[in-house]
Amino acid sequence: MNRPTAFALILDRARNGVTPSAEEARALAGCDDLMALTATAAAIRDAAFGDAVTHSRKVFIPLTKLCRDVCHYCTFAAPPRPGESAFLSPDEVLAIAEAGRKAGCKEALFTLGDKPELRYGAARDALAALGYGSTLAYLEAMARLVFEKTGLLPHLNPGVMEPEDIRRLRPVSASMGLMLETVSERLMERGAPHFGSPDKHPAARLATIAAAGEAAVPFTSGILIGIGETRAERIESLLALRELNDRWGHIQEIIVQNFRAKPDTRMASAPEPDAADHRWTIAVARILFAKDVSIQAPPNLGGDDLPALIDAGLDDWGGVSPVTVDHVNPEAPWPHLDTLAEQTAKAGKVLIERLAVHPRFAIEAERWIDPALRAGVIRMTDGDGYRRSGDWSPGLTQPLPRTEPRHPLAHRRTPARAALQRAIARAEDGHPLSEGEVVALLRARGEDFWRVCEAADRVRKAVSGDTVAYVVTRNITYTNICSYRCQFCAFSKGKLSENLRGRPYDLPLDEIALRAREAWLRGATEVCIQGGIHPSYDGNHYLRILDAVTSAVPDIHVHAFSPLEIWQGARSLGLGLRDFLMRLREAGLSSLPGTAAEILDDEIRRIICPDKLTTDQWLEVVGTAHEVGLRSTATIMFGHVEQPTHLARHLLRVRRLQERTGGFTEFVPLPFVPMEAPMYLKGRARAGASAREAILMHAVARLALNPVIPNIQASWVKLGEEGVRLCLESGANDFGGTLMDESISRAAGASNGQDMPPDRMEETIRAMGRTPRQRTTLYGDAPEARRLTARQVYGISEAWQILRRSNGHGEDAR
Repeated sequence: MNRPTAFALILDRARNGVTPSAEEARALAGCDDLMALTATAAAIRDAAFGDAVTHSRKVFIPLTKLCRDVCHYCTFAAPPRPGESAFLSPDEVLAIAEAGRKAGCKEALFTLGDKPELRYGAARDALAALGYGSTLAYLEAMARLVFEKTGLLPHLNPGVMEPEDIRRLRPVSASMGLMLETVSERLMERGAPHFGSPDKHPAARLATIAAAGEAAVPFTSGILIGIGETRAERIESLLALRELNDRWGHIQEIIVQNFRAKPDTRMASAPEPDAADHRWTIAVARILFAKDVSIQAPPNLGGDDLPALIDAGLDDWGGVSPVTVDHVNPEAPWPHLDTLAEQTAKAGKVLIERLAVHPRFAIEAERWIDPALRAGVIRMTDGDGYRRSGDWSPGLTQPLPRTEPRHPLAHRRTPARAALQRAIARAEDGHPLSEGEVVALLRARGEDFWRVCEAADRVRKAVSGDTVAYVVTRNITYTNICSYRCQFCAFSKGKLSENLRGRPYDLPLDEIALRAREAWLRGATEVCIQGGIHPSYDGNHYLRILDAVTSAVPDIHVHAFSPLEIWQGARSLGLGLRDFLMRLREAGLSSLPGTAAEILDDEIRRIICPDKLTTDQWLEVVGTAHEVGLRSTATIMFGHVEQPTHLARHLLRVRRLQERTGGFTEFVPLPFVPMEAPMYLKGRARAGASAREAILMHAVARLALNPVIPNIQASWVKLGEEGVRLCLESGANDFGGTLMDESISRAAGASNGQDMPPDRMEETIRAMGRTPRQRTTLYGDAPEARRLTARQVYGISEAWQILRRSNGHGEDAR
């Protein structure tokens, strides 16, 4: 077998998911077919990372430039100088970090020389004056200070460490790093670049990287090319790192850094590796590490053709600072982030911001992040583990911002983009999508985000034209006492509890009836009745509620009882679901709210509502309701601990049930309101859906459920008026209900109000060029008499306040 054929076989196997063995990897040192190498590497990268190229917005904190090593290419390290402080003071550290925070950074990169106190008395004296016995002890204190005062996540590069050092620093660092540079001991000989630098011995550096793996520390490493090593030695270095990662799984990125000759160093005249050599090494690194590890090259050292580095298999630019210079390569300024986004788009990719800890480690924070930092990491991430964009959270009064910049260069056809466009076309034609296709839609970013939203809006227009529906309704939440302990719920209270927002209450039947009567007087066509699972209630209580309401207002539509209430009511009476639902229907139940669904995936339900209905039980209740003639809505509550895969499964389960029963009237995405939710307060949940995720959920729901569910509703309580408007431009066609009362979202911290009059809804709808339509619960036109009453009486309070007082009720029966 000739060598070109051998290389072709290795690369062909790599493209098909077979990572080269150590022997095959060593053989690649003789492969000069750069085009074949980079094409293979790009295909592997695309399969693993799609069109995402990441970076971290960081601030660079050079804690000390003293170092006991004397690498012959380095200008970062410098000996003590009269009049200069050996270490940054705490105030100086905090000032740099604060400047980074104000510039939107989330990472504080601490870089420093290796154990300078072992070489310099000035370092020992400076540490003693600061009150610390070692550089690492001072680093620990400064990392903690930065996190506590600014919230920036420390990434530490302190050099060679012992296992106990790593364990000590783990609680103050989201991640750590140490460049292996090379495994070549030859480069430590006299006259070589690492002579006189004991901390550059490969064994010492590999031991540190291994210790980080044992301590479960997300870790960055890499190689430095062009300092006299051979290609074979580069591959040996990469294999050494791969072996450690195969054992511990802790290496999040491999940096392929190209040597830059610097004046006033012994290697000032040494030749730098050319662009082709850099690309060759990036490609080989990608092929050897396949899909498990990001491959990075610093963009400020990448020359004029950054897209070529992406084409060689790169998926990460590393940390880029809008505030501080690259103190290791100060002659090479960082590219502006807009420029970096433009260069990334030229390669057909989307620049995405990550944290100091890479997405897969952020998603598995329980394993990889120390409890001291874990809540900070989780709250900064989105559902994919990237940095959560913006400061908006569901329920806040601040407008939901427009999201995802559009880039004119981001039209290059890539495998991921082609697959996305096929999924969009299938959805527009009404074909069921696969789980992978729905996940791809949910992960759309940049220009692809807008493609998904525009497609959803085309489907919306084809289904419902430019009409936006809404319903005049009143929410009646009859009790907040609940025996369940859902981790997302700030509304329910134990029987004697006064924690979180509000006191425990249990509305009497006459109060429920009075509220229904008030709703009718204000023009409502519907009351929505739900409550906690009160420990003393059985199914007869739900029947009594229906009797009270229908006796008071015979013509109102009673939209009541979540599937959890139905399940509990049937079980409490020893009835089957069908029998209990038929009793409820005969007592006046008109339809069901499809709440208590949260995420229809038991992996997530075990985390957020472990004692609640399972996925199959929820589907059984709703499916049975449809079979006995009761329609229902369907909801999803997202933005907490789930990932796009779980959202896709939820959508597909709802679609399959709808294809069987046809009973869903609408689908309602409900972004998680985090502020007072227990799992958020405990640091176990994200800060709600980001603006991008909130809008995209509505768009993807429209596409994934087309044509079986014709209505997609946006919640003004969760999103605010501006958020609803953006969702109405991205596939939604329903404004929801006026509510009159809303307590569940407000208990969780929402502040968008509890009542939106019909006139205000219609004004908002008309302002965006759409036609408002007051509807019934089942999407018929509201009767003209109800429409007139809603306009004439809705905002007038005297009538029902007089009625309330005449019946012996105060203004607030709670």
